[in-house]
Amino acid sequence: MKKRLRELAERSYRGNCYTFTDFLSLAELSCYYEMERELLFAGEMVYGGSEGRERCMIRFGNPGELGYEQDFPIVCLRIRPLMKKFAEDLTHRDFLGALMNLGIERGTLGDIILQEKEAFLFCKETIAPYIMESLTRVRHTSVLCEVTEEIPVEGEADLKDINIQIASERIDGVIAKVYKLSRSDSAALFLQKRIFVNGRQCENNSHMLKDGDQISVRGYGRFIYAGGRGLSKKGKLNALIQIYGG
Repeated sequence: MKKRLRELAERSYRGNCYTFTDFLSLAELSCYYEMERELLFAGEMVYGGSEGRERCMIRFGNPGELGYEQDFPIVCLRIRPLMKKFAEDLTHRDFLGALMNLGIERGTLGDIILQEKEAFLFCKETIAPYIMESLTRVRHTSVLCEVTEEIPVEGEADLKDINIQIASERIDGVIAKVYKLSRSDSAALFLQKRIFVNGRQCENNSHMLKDGDQISVRGYGRFIYAGGRGLSKKGKLNALIQIYGG
């Protein structure tokens, strides 16, 4: 991954042109963040179709030096049931599975956002026509795919507030509370490299969280640590957690 990033950065710099990666997973993006300073010469930018996306592309090329702007080759597809009244309650896995069954490479697909019985998919513009033509069913639900300019934004409606009590703002303790895990099970997730804080991989299970940190736990979900809300009578810290898709 790091070799590929260097190649794209150097191609952009030497050729005076923009270059783009595929959509990258959190683990792949963490490789970029590890070498971010090394790649500053290429004027890189990370974007996934809208703010707050997990799967993102990286664009190499500085508009100030190149003299022009080039948009990311990303489109947003709206996938909606033909008959919403009879549509199933489809999950993220259902939509992704239907796309994978079309033989599509994962790197061409970004995030999938669920809203009611619809999904919004960020994808590379080159694969969009094939998806619109080929994706006609998700599980037993007939669907229609179309390009949309109305890009959904996850907001308060997509977040569920929960209150927890913690001994401190150590990340392993917070994750254990949020997902009802033992401390040892929570610590194991760090060894398995499944924890990301603000898009960066975190292997330090004693990392102290700050207000507004976004935590992704692969296999479990993601949440925002919204900060402490005072102490309980027993001296525990009351904290607010906002869980996506809760």
